[in-house]
Amino acid sequence: MAAPPTLKINEIYQSIQGESSWAGWRCVFVRLTACDLRCTYCDTEYAFYDGKKLPVSEVLAGVLALDCPLVEITGGEPLLQKNVLPLMAQLCDAGKTVLIETSGAHDIGGIDPRVHRIMDLKTPSSGECARNLWGNIPLLTRRDEVKFVIGSREDYEWSREQVLTHALADRCGCVLFSPVFGKIEPRDMVEWITADKLPIRFQLQMHKFIWDPKTKGV
Repeated sequence: MAAPPTLKINEIYQSIQGESSWAGWRCVFVRLTACDLRCTYCDTEYAFYDGKKLPVSEVLAGVLALDCPLVEITGGEPLLQKNVLPLMAQLCDAGKTVLIETSGAHDIGGIDPRVHRIMDLKTPSSGECARNLWGNIPLLTRRDEVKFVIGSREDYEWSREQVLTHALADRCGCVLFSPVFGKIEPRDMVEWITADKLPIRFQLQMHKFIWDPKTKGV
């Protein structure tokens, strides 16, 4: 008899969504273990290796027990584990609104079309810009969001160019510009965005203002 499908899980918890167009909503987070990128600004290094292997059925049951309409799958990089795909489909089947946060370095084409994909495009200061999988851009729909984490003026100008070159504001539902926490003055970014009249949504990581930025499980 075949062993049941499993996922290596770092943590499952309920909190307030701190980012994206879904910011402020109560949300259950499923954080998967492992990432193949090493972004300079990463705030979840604890998810690189720590985790427990659980049957997908147990993960599903644990999420449903928290009785929350919004679920985000995150990491690490969740697409490194193939069994995340059926988990997301099963959550959609259960009537949940499902988000996935992904680095943009892996093919998003196999994700259930009911899922809202929040995909990074890695900026130069991340150190992982070369890992962007540009073939993902034509797959984006109005259900999806693209996020740029910006740590310098160079990052901003690079991000602005991608938004305009790829018509991202028309292609997806929301384009997000987020300053690296503690590295760039948010006010400066707002001035750049308004001067350029960019069709993007500026965001701060809400959870880092509610709790200590290093707090886990929030």
